[in-house]
Parts: sequence; structure tokens; C-alpha cells
Amino acid sequence: MTSIFNGKTLLITGGTGSFGNTVLKHFLTTDIGEIRIFSRDEKKQDDMRHDLQARWPEYAGKVKFYIGDVRNAQSVHDVMPGVDFIFHAAALKQVPSCEFFPMEAVRTNIIGTDNVLHAAIEAGVKRVVCLSTDKAAYPINAMGISKAMMEHVITANARVSAQRGGPVICCTRYGNVMCSRGSVIPLFVEQIRAGNPITITDPEMTRFLMNLDEAVDLVMFAFAHANPGDLFIQKSDASTIGDLAKAVQTLFGDTGTRVIGTRHGEKLYETLMTREERMRSEDMGGYFRVAADSRDLNYDKYFIEGQVHTQADEDYTSHNTRRLNVAETVEKIKTTDYIREALKQDGK
Repeated sequence: MTSIFNGKTLLITGGTGSFGNTVLKHFLTTDIGEIRIFSRDEKKQDDMRHDLQARWPEYAGKVKFYIGDVRNAQSVHDVMPGVDFIFHAAALKQVPSCEFFPMEAVRTNIIGTDNVLHAAIEAGVKRVVCLSTDKAAYPINAMGISKAMMEHVITANARVSAQRGGPVICCTRYGNVMCSRGSVIPLFVEQIRAGNPITITDPEMTRFLMNLDEAVDLVMFAFAHANPGDLFIQKSDASTIGDLAKAVQTLFGDTGTRVIGTRHGEKLYETLMTREERMRSEDMGGYFRVAADSRDLNYDKYFIEGQVHTQADEDYTSHNTRRLNVAETVEKIKTTDYIREALKQDGK
């Protein structure tokens, strides 16, 4: 069956990251015309190119590589001609590094996103899906604050684009993607293999658990169902960090644990949807759609008689979502390619 992507060109910013690699796995053998990988790391692009040529030689020609940086508006404009759809994944996402270098987060996550969206509108792109994080909801750290501002930039550009008949611009927000670059599970595995105790920030800390395929599914759902400015959130299970560590040790061996305390800017739990957002959300089964606030600056038009509700009863957080026990967490992390490959390497 012919898909909407038949013969089309998809641009992935930050395309050499974990998300970009998983998108390639989903799209490479389909009827898509071209996939453009846009990133600033030539070494990762070269590694990806060689991997494609080795594993999928008949499809590798579909993938084109562009060196550039979302911070540089000209390099973003240069990659746009002929692009139909964009998955905007380029970001600085490490909480401690953003905490120490907050202006770097501003340049990439906020200004970089604005550059991408302005270029997409000017180039006549049809649809743009941007990737955000649970840390943008009630943010307390520089990374989350920059992503929260990014979401507002997305909403503002989506409004302008809709007025001009431009691309449909929307956003997805998700929790921890297991085994993505810089995440904690690979660190736990490396510590166990080295015979060292696992280092835990706080065993009672909770985090949403999502694998990379689910992250792509969320983006594809948003792509198919978005109105301008919509925010999409996947309903996700969660685990305590203590249970997550026990789950990894169940698979790879118990080398003990060492509690090291929270890092700069870390939360005890994560929020995927705020109380205020729940007021304008739509339950779509496995996902929530949060509609953009479509009001303009003329607030006199929006007088409401009677009681005005400005927030729901509670947020949607990793503390009040379904909590996995250790056995369930084991099964969840086994859905990742990284864990399956690591178990194979260890002969398990």
C-alpha cells in the first residue's frame, strides 16, 4: 500500500543520534524517496554511512548526509530545498552539562528550533514534528527551561505558519528513552561489567520508561493526527531508579549499589503533562493531545461567565502513572536493542 511518505523527502535534524538511527530502521526499506541526515558531527555521519552501506547496500543511496548546525541559520536553509517533512530532534539534552553551560542550551534548543521552523515555513515544507522532553513541564533545570521555551517557540511558529498556509507544526513530549545516548542503563551495564557497584542518585526517584521504537511511534502518531501547535504525549509506565538498578542487575549480575545523591538540576519525579495542560487535553487512547492555546492578545473577546477553571486536579507524572515492579521492569528493558545485544555479547 502506498504511504503518505511515498517518494517524499524526510529531514531529520540531529539525525545521527539514537532517535535518528531508529527512524532510519523504520523508514529505510519503505517507499520513502529520500532521508536527509542533518547534524554537526562528521564522525558519527561517517559511521552511520558505513553501517548503512554494510547492512543495507541496496537502500543506502536513499540517505543523504548534510553537515550543519541548527544554530547556524544559513546551514539550516541550505538543507531545506525539496524537503517535504521534518523530524526535529537536534538538541542539547544532558541535564548537568546544560546546567553548567545554559547559554549553549539556549543556542541549540531555543534559537536552533526557531531557525529550523523559520526555514521550514519559507521552504514550503508540509509537516514538522519537534521532539521535547518531560523536563519541559514545570522545569527546574536549564535543560528543561530551554525545552519549555522551545515549546513556546514551536507554538508561536505554528500559529504564524497556519496563518500563512504553511507547514503543520506540532510537538511531542516524552520521558526517558531507555538506552539512548547518555542514559543510565548503559552506564549500569558498564559498571557491572567492570565489577563495580552501580551508582544510584536516589533509589526512590521515579522515571518514565520508553524505548526508542515507542519514541518513533509517538512521533508518527503526532505526524498523522496533528493540528497546528498540538502537543502529543504518550501514556508511559514508570519505575523507581532503585528498581531499575535491580532489574539491570537481575540480567547482568549483582555487583552492589552505591547511592551518590542527585546531580545538578535533577527532579525526584518527572511530569509529562501539567495540571493546566490537562484542562485542554484530549485522551486519544495510548496518547494525549494537548491543543494549543488559540487565543490572541485581545483578551476582552474571551470573557467567560461563571466559575473559571485554570487547572485540573493533578499533573500526569512518573509518581502517579502505572509503576512497574522489578520483574516488569526487567521485561520492559529487554525490549531495547541495546539490552538484547548486551545479553548476547555476555552469552546470556
